[in-house]
Amino acid sequence: MYFQHIYDKSLAQASYFIGCQKAGVAAVIDPKRDVDTYLEIAKQNNMKITHILETHIHADFLAGSRELAALTGAEMYLSAEGGPDWKYEFPHVDVRDGDVLKVGNLKIEVVHTPGHTPESISFLLTDTPASDEPVMLFTGDFVFVGDIGRPDLLEKAAGMKGTQDIGAKQMYQSINKFDALPDYIQVWPGHGAGSACGKALGAVPSSTVGYEKIRNWAFQHKNDESGFVKYLLEDQPEPPKYFAMMKKLNKVDRPLLTTVPKLKQLDYSELTAALEKGIKLIDARDKTEFSKGFIPGSINIQGNNSFATWAGWFLTYEEPFMLLADESQLDDLTRKLMRIGLDNIHGYIPSTKIWEENGGSLEKVNQITIEEFKALQQEKNVQVVDLRGVAEYNAGHIKGADNVFVGTLVNNLDKISKDKKVLIHCQGGDRAAIAYSLLARNGYKNVLNYSPGMNEWMSQNNPIEY
Repeated sequence: MYFQHIYDKSLAQASYFIGCQKAGVAAVIDPKRDVDTYLEIAKQNNMKITHILETHIHADFLAGSRELAALTGAEMYLSAEGGPDWKYEFPHVDVRDGDVLKVGNLKIEVVHTPGHTPESISFLLTDTPASDEPVMLFTGDFVFVGDIGRPDLLEKAAGMKGTQDIGAKQMYQSINKFDALPDYIQVWPGHGAGSACGKALGAVPSSTVGYEKIRNWAFQHKNDESGFVKYLLEDQPEPPKYFAMMKKLNKVDRPLLTTVPKLKQLDYSELTAALEKGIKLIDARDKTEFSKGFIPGSINIQGNNSFATWAGWFLTYEEPFMLLADESQLDDLTRKLMRIGLDNIHGYIPSTKIWEENGGSLEKVNQITIEEFKALQQEKNVQVVDLRGVAEYNAGHIKGADNVFVGTLVNNLDKISKDKKVLIHCQGGDRAAIAYSLLARNGYKNVLNYSPGMNEWMSQNNPIEY
């Protein structure tokens, strides 16, 4: 057996390449959309990709199954579980609980594990030349290292009312099914730490059934379904806005993107014409560089591992947008965007230089220190805004701070004063940089950014309230 774990740090998403070396054939589980990765692995190992598997209809990334099938001719084996509302709407092979797929000498059994979503399935792998016993379980968003998949996404992200309680109870039943498996089976999940598909995912890539029974909170609620459901549903992080669109695009027929696009470099006239039309400019520079000087109206989303997630909060799938990024970053950023289906890139500029050379002025971020923050707190006409998520805020915040989550900031501008001095902060500055740019774009001139945020505040033992 050949096995390779492919991990996308930007979405904390795992996919898997599993091959039978004797037969020269392979399967890919939950492929990302820039599928050249799998084609290269197959080429290097003289294998043909014949099977493409998905654990469920994903919400957090745009699966590359159809792109990979188009390029390789492989069949897609997708869940037929969950009822009529959970059918894939493009040609594929249906699989159900108990079905067995053969990839050369490898045996893959389908296990229906609903809870995260109704159609979720896991894949139990047996390397038959080595043993008759199964060796690996690919769990998708069912069981993670130290956590389990959240059942509230359909309700919170896709607006399907009443589904989270049903999903939580289904998850309880699926956990009991997992609990019956032999302890030695390796567990390879669909996500790691940083994913919004759970609330406390571990950072190591894999586990075992036995270790999860000991360590994972979900297995500490035997004969306590209500306690399990309560803990599973409370304090889940805000699901990114783009999740609803992913659910749709992963289910329906859609345009394919089989190569990574090359972006057009814009000249000054093209840039200004686009800005005049209201086309957004996403400045992917580090927040420190952005703060020193930015093109008015641009939005600072740093080109780090969180780039795609935040882009999905502030860009729609209908609108074109532009990037400000060094040419060396373009391939990486384009891949990150295409992994969540944001393909409508109008073009890019490599720096602010083109703006300045044509007489444009740059704006600067008004940064403040902790000493200035404390002094301003004492003034009357001051509003402190904590941009973190609700669960983070409830776990401890600066006294008197209003909580407006950065992801929903644009829809809550009425909560931000235009008359008072507004002091913004988050945990370590990244979300505050986004928020500052959004507020500046919406005409706010009264914002001061306490960038070190809660990390510095708490490190100095300053008081917090709950």
